[in-house]
Amino acid sequence: MKVDLISEHADPLAAIGGVDSGGQNVHVAALAVALARRGHTIVVHTRRSSERQPPSVRVAPGVTVEYVPAGPAAPVPKDELPPYMAEFTERLADRWAAGPPDVVHAHFWMSGQAALQAADGVPVVQTFHALGTVKRRWQGDADTSPAHRIPTEREIGRHADAVLATCGDEVNELRAMGIPEERITVVPCGVDLSAFCPDGPVAPRTPGPLILSIGRMVPRKGVDTTIQALRRLPGAELVIAGGSEHDDEAVRLRGLARAYGLERRVHVIGSVPREHVPALMRSADVVVTVPWYEPFGMVPVEAMACGVPVVASAVGGHLDTVAGCGVLVPPRRPRALARALGDVLGDPDKRAALGAAGARRARERYGWPRVAQLTEAVYTQVIDGKVCRLAALGG
Repeated sequence: MKVDLISEHADPLAAIGGVDSGGQNVHVAALAVALARRGHTIVVHTRRSSERQPPSVRVAPGVTVEYVPAGPAAPVPKDELPPYMAEFTERLADRWAAGPPDVVHAHFWMSGQAALQAADGVPVVQTFHALGTVKRRWQGDADTSPAHRIPTEREIGRHADAVLATCGDEVNELRAMGIPEERITVVPCGVDLSAFCPDGPVAPRTPGPLILSIGRMVPRKGVDTTIQALRRLPGAELVIAGGSEHDDEAVRLRGLARAYGLERRVHVIGSVPREHVPALMRSADVVVTVPWYEPFGMVPVEAMACGVPVVASAVGGHLDTVAGCGVLVPPRRPRALARALGDVLGDPDKRAALGAAGARRARERYGWPRVAQLTEAVYTQVIDGKVCRLAALGG
């Protein structure tokens, strides 16, 4: 089948680790390739954000990224994109009028809005990746999302042919928003098991206990909680990877480490090339990821696939992925985190058992071939549903 993926702000070819570049970029890129390997033709539509970007790029057999002109050909924070979405939608409508796909799969709320307005009868599948209700709950006045995000997400959920939730916690959130449960299917995010695996290169490291935190440099990721916990873990070192060393959050975290006298034990190293992330993970004794909230959380699954123990906050997707094969702690609780990290770092047998359990779960549940198969099944259902509706109408 011909499948168009819409990812308005998350370019699958973008460098990972910036404020607006993270799990969604990886998800869209990997899903496109995995679907193409199942014989489908995939086009990813994302907003053009640079004068250097060509109209389209073939990135893998059966996969093309098309850059949609909408607004300035320059980076724009995702929460400032709504003024350009009408143009984005118009471009999609023109593209699909000339040759519609069999199904459209929108990623994030603005993509869903554009897809539903432009699809003209083509079935639309929606993955939100994050929900405005959850962001508002945790960030309050610091939430920069447009005021219309939450009501728009409700409308998308009620009108899309199917909604893919990445975890059980998201299903509960969607139901609370009034989205019909029969439209919701759980399809998790995936991991590249050929790259993220226990065997492979290991990055250089210091001899003492080593904790790794990796991800986007934004306050909600809770890295400051890990720095506070480190005060109770004498001798342990913390490597913080992601974003730029000059990001506001990176500067804040280094300042916090200095204030606690931890500057020699906290290393903020900035962005790591994607191909080097598995080796960095394998170098750690434990990977810690304690955001205030997390729609899914790809970092713990990648660490689990590498056979590295994970300590994570008991929120969102972590309740599905980490529970039972890692250690869950309450978010924003440095003492609880310190106790959990101390238990893992101080017990080699526990580290080995957690690492083996995590690797086993990652292999069984989160490989991209399985995720693509589950996604394809939903596409088939909504396409069949369209055929049934047309037959009922005499089309």
